[in-house]
Formats: sequence, structure tokens, C-alpha cells
Amino acid sequence: MNPLKTVAGTIIGGIVLAVIIAAATSGIHLNVASLTVWIHVLAGITWIGLLYYFNFVQVPALGDAAADEGGPGGAGITKYVAPRALWWFRWGAALTWLSGASYLGHLGRFQHAFTLGLSEGGIHQDMIIGVGAWLGTIMLFNVWVLIWPNQKKILGMVEASEAEVAKARAVAFAASRTNTLLSIPMLMSMVGYGHGGFFL
Repeated sequence: MNPLKTVAGTIIGGIVLAVIIAAATSGIHLNVASLTVWIHVLAGITWIGLLYYFNFVQVPALGDAAADEGGPGGAGITKYVAPRALWWFRWGAALTWLSGASYLGHLGRFQHAFTLGLSEGGIHQDMIIGVGAWLGTIMLFNVWVLIWPNQKKILGMVEASEAEVAKARAVAFAASRTNTLLSIPMLMSMVGYGHGGFFL
């Protein structure tokens, strides 16, 4: 069976290949910190990649489809694409946050990061990663508390009146755009943590 014919097969194949490459280049010693960061990056790419897809592609395309009289409309996207994309989106968000928090815990920096380096024993790097961690936490909240419950109303997964759907659209849109805005400094903080910040 060709693993590339299914999403699960492709993911499993990629993980197996990564493990083979890791063993060939680093030996069989498990580096928990590197493994956690790898999971964090994979999940983060999934989460933020879908966030950008929704904001840069899907939402504008659905707006164009709605304005196109006699066109195909957006029913295919809302029925088949959006629910699947939202599954990967929300679980990518959860795994990104959990793996990031686990990494900070592994380093013994969780408390220092979330107090922005201001707690006893904190350092400047804690402020950099702490800003990113707080932005990621706000974004995770938006995904699970504002975007997902409102998307269920928009997509007809839960019953809602037209007024409730209109309100749900506004809330989900604002939360999604807020996450897009926050993702830019959040990513800067994540990269800056490992590279000494951006301004010296």
C-alpha cells in the first residue's frame, strides 16, 4: 500500500522517515527537548498555516462566491472543507500550546516565561518567550472559546437562528482576524527566544 494515498499514511510515513533521519544523524539517544520543539513546530505550522488559509484564502473566496450571482456558491467549502480544516485547526492549536508549555516546563522556565521574566530567577529571554507564550495563550482561547463554538453555528453543526448566525459570523471573524494579527508578534517572539531577540 502506498502511504501517500492517505493523510494518515503520509503523516506516519513522515514520522518514520524523521525518526530514521534522527537516528542516522544523532544516534539512538532521545533528546526530549528537541522532540518537544519538533512537535511544537509541526503543530504550530498546522495551526498558523490554517489560520492564514482561513484569513487569506477561504474567507475572501466565500465572500466572492456569495457575491457571484449564478456562480457555484460556497456550499462545498462550508459543507466539506471548513469542518475538516477546523478540526485540524483547533487540535493543532491545542497541541501547539501543550507542546510549547511542555518545553518551557522541561527547561524549568514555565513560571518565568508566564511572569515575563519578572519572577525571581527570571532572565531577559523569559520576557521574549513569555510574550510569545501569552499571545499564544490568548490565541488558543480565541480558537476554543470564540472561533470554534461560533463556527459550529455558522456551519449548521448546531441550531441557530439567522440573528445568532449573523452574530456568530461577526465574533468568529473578529477572533480569527485578532489571531492573525497576534500571530505576527507571537512568531517573532518564538524565533527571537532562540536567537537572542531582535534588537540588541
